[in-house]
Amino acid sequence: MTVPNNTAETIPKASWQEKAHAFIRWMCTPLGACITIYGLNVVAWGGMLFLLMCNAAPAMCHPSCDSLDSSRRIWIEIDSQILNALFCVTGFGLAPWRIRDLYQWFFWRLGWSEASRRKGFTRLAEIHKNWFLKAQELSVLPINTQENYPAAEQATPTPLWKMDVVVWGNILNTVFQICLAVCMWAMNRFDRPSWTTGLFVGLACVVAGVAGIVMWLEKKRVKKASEHPGALLLIPRAAEPIIPGGRSGDYTSIKPDLREH
Repeated sequence: MTVPNNTAETIPKASWQEKAHAFIRWMCTPLGACITIYGLNVVAWGGMLFLLMCNAAPAMCHPSCDSLDSSRRIWIEIDSQILNALFCVTGFGLAPWRIRDLYQWFFWRLGWSEASRRKGFTRLAEIHKNWFLKAQELSVLPINTQENYPAAEQATPTPLWKMDVVVWGNILNTVFQICLAVCMWAMNRFDRPSWTTGLFVGLACVVAGVAGIVMWLEKKRVKKASEHPGALLLIPRAAEPIIPGGRSGDYTSIKPDLREH
């Protein structure tokens, strides 16, 4: 007979108190403390820069708010340099790993042979396995769920375009950060065009934000699938070919396997 699909057990959700305790424990770790301090600095200096741009301190506008010798313009430059240095920590510090991902992406999308393309994709999927769900990857589901659900319903992989967005979003963030650093360090505040800072900061934040949102949403979907397997079915299955040029790849169609006893 056919095994019913409604016998899967779900994992209970943690309460907000448990989540808060887990966050505090993480914040007390060396990595958590560094990330917390870094984030607080970005928020504090960014908030101060925003207030200065809004003329929230009229006493600093002497002789005028737009005068290059006023305290307001001097502190705007100080804040901008500090924020630029903070952004360089992630933009430059993560550059080796982002270049590695781009290198594997070129193998995947532009490789000469099918074997090299398959190898590049497999390597990228392994690197980003915390959010990228590869085809036929069933480990995110509970064991009893894998037994009760047909194979076709289990294998709902992450759309491949999301990997493109993440790889290029990260590498473009580093590129725009380099452009910002060159403008901030190669020119003084008297000669630097005012539009350069806003342009490159905005571009760097947008591309990094898009890549981060894509990873967060997909990771949330995969995590939700581990609690309720039917959530994987909300996203359409990826197309069969994964290699440009019409060659078939890892994403192969799977027919349902009805188990009879």
